[in-house]
Amino acid sequence: MLKRTLALAAGFALSLSSALSQAAEVLNVSAIPDEAPTELLRKFKPLGAYLEKELGMPVKFVPVADYAAVVEGLAANRVDLAWLGGFTFVQTRLKTGNAIPLVQREQDEKFTSKFISADPAVKSLQDLKGKTFAFGSVSSTSGSLMPRYFMLKDGIKPEEFFSRVAYSGAHDATVAWVQSGKVDAGVLNASVWDKLVAAGKVDTDKVKVFATTPTYYDYNWTVRGTLDPALTAKIKKAFLALDPVKPEHKAILDLQAASRFIETKPENYQGIEEAARAAGLLK
Repeated sequence: MLKRTLALAAGFALSLSSALSQAAEVLNVSAIPDEAPTELLRKFKPLGAYLEKELGMPVKFVPVADYAAVVEGLAANRVDLAWLGGFTFVQTRLKTGNAIPLVQREQDEKFTSKFISADPAVKSLQDLKGKTFAFGSVSSTSGSLMPRYFMLKDGIKPEEFFSRVAYSGAHDATVAWVQSGKVDAGVLNASVWDKLVAAGKVDTDKVKVFATTPTYYDYNWTVRGTLDPALTAKIKKAFLALDPVKPEHKAILDLQAASRFIETKPENYQGIEEAARAAGLLK
């Protein structure tokens, strides 16, 4: 009788443990830290609430210190869904072999980077010879990799062409450096530039765009390859369902600087991988 009671108790405990485990299941979401942490969280909150409703499960934002931490998080199954740049996706795909890019913004099909300076004499990159220059993060597609790739194609080797090359760590930091005179010029992604200008956070009487890169594929939302396929499908459906005609959806899209989300695929980022190899950033 005692054995039977103990067995029933153990069974009940296991059942309860399983139920609690299911109830506590969380979708862990992260993003490359290409802007200030407070800004990333502000942008994510409405999207996180929307995903919770659509997926029927808790959604938690997991901030990280650097780009590499997002790659490691996806590879170690600590992060389920992440906002990645094109280069970060390539790194994640090479490391995991199975990370899945789900969706991208329409503009990510033809993304660009902006070269900026507060020096009115600067009209082109050639005018910056011997001056100081800032990239964003070394792992940033739009703040480092692609601008460097296009400069190299034009015969400009940054470390030889500029008197000093620095890395600000984030797009908004690059703007602050240029505006304050810490560097003579810098480069950042077009989307963040437009957002900062619209928000009045750039003195456009002082800081100007003097060049724009050719287009390339960039950001996407990626899931770890080991995520439940049914959940993966629901996440993709939720993003694709965001409709700018609906005010509540438009508010979410606006914070993501997106007109809408469209499907994407690994093949779209082959050019990024080739650029990274050409720049010596991938072995």
